[in-house]
Amino acid sequence: MDATSTPPPPQRAYGTHRTVLTWIGAVLYPFMALLPAVSADPWAPGILPACGSALAAVLLVGMIRRRPMAALVMMLLVTALLPPLAKYHGPVWFVPFVAVDILLGYIVATRTLRASVVAVCLTFLTQCLLILGFAHDPENLVVIGTIALLALVTTCVVGLLGSERRRYANELRSHEVAEAITAERLRIARELHDQVAHSIGIIAIQAGVGSRVIETQPLEARAALSAIEATSRETLSGLRRTLVALRRSGPSAESGAAPYGPAPGLGDLERLAATTADAGVEVDLRWTGERRQLPPDIGLSAYRIVQEALTNVVRHSGAGRCRVSVGFGEDELSVEVVDEGRGMQGTGTGVGFGITGMRERVALLHGEFSAGPRPEGGFLVAARLPLPEPVATPADGTAAAGADAR
Repeated sequence: MDATSTPPPPQRAYGTHRTVLTWIGAVLYPFMALLPAVSADPWAPGILPACGSALAAVLLVGMIRRRPMAALVMMLLVTALLPPLAKYHGPVWFVPFVAVDILLGYIVATRTLRASVVAVCLTFLTQCLLILGFAHDPENLVVIGTIALLALVTTCVVGLLGSERRRYANELRSHEVAEAITAERLRIARELHDQVAHSIGIIAIQAGVGSRVIETQPLEARAALSAIEATSRETLSGLRRTLVALRRSGPSAESGAAPYGPAPGLGDLERLAATTADAGVEVDLRWTGERRQLPPDIGLSAYRIVQEALTNVVRHSGAGRCRVSVGFGEDELSVEVVDEGRGMQGTGTGVGFGITGMRERVALLHGEFSAGPRPEGGFLVAARLPLPEPVATPADGTAAAGADAR
């Protein structure tokens, strides 16, 4: 075999085999459906060859899936030829129409309204002509006509119910997909906002400090530039990890791609406080209760809430100090960020999406959230997050830190 030649894809070969089997079944169906009626013993019960003719419709399964209207026309033609060719007579020649009615129900359930109407009209006219042409006994005419009409109506009703159920399932699936997409977009928006807003605020303040003291205090300007470099690199690394996670289509990582990093948690609050202090706001971090390991989603949400609250303090309050309190209770985690500045322009809503994102994070964890100016001045952000049971084992050294904080 030539080295450049490639074997056909398995899927294409499988489709070719199915097509061949479909056409073989379509060719054999007329012969297998008419053979029991033509070769039957005139003195034998007619119900047996009639049932054999109906069962021959199994050969059209492949065509029914691909071309149901063509399969219906073929079945109607074959069924119409049965009465004149059959050696048996009587109402039993109507038994093959059971397979026709089943196919009609499938068409009504899965095809468009126009195709369904055409299929119902063809079936109804064919049955009427056969009943009027071969049911000479008036009594048989009424009985067979009533049975045929009831079977046709029942098949159409069942098909319509199946079509409605299928349409409802598709709408429900589309609605669920839309909700999942919206939830994912909100999650990505919150993550990007929390990653960028705090860092950009710190960079802006450090840049302002550096521009003011660059002539008189070169060391302070150099420190500000170093803080800008460190903050921007950290933010860029976080954004790269986020973008790589969004673009990743499989479990294998691309060469040169940024690796996944651990999600931030309460253990990173000291580093966050130090970064905020570099921006000119000293953070008094207080721990209460017995510190212990938290689930990743709760730890990440608590960290993001503190991060966004500190960003608002740096950008809007004008305060030089703030207090961050993290309390570990038996069944909940409490987070409070308090400052004594001028607040967010005297309102509790702010100008961006920070408070909205914090409220959404708390709502996803079925907690309680509040944010607004305090009566004695300043601004308060408070969140209470329920903790799952059982609580994990306390982390090493955290109990002593909690005792020192108390």
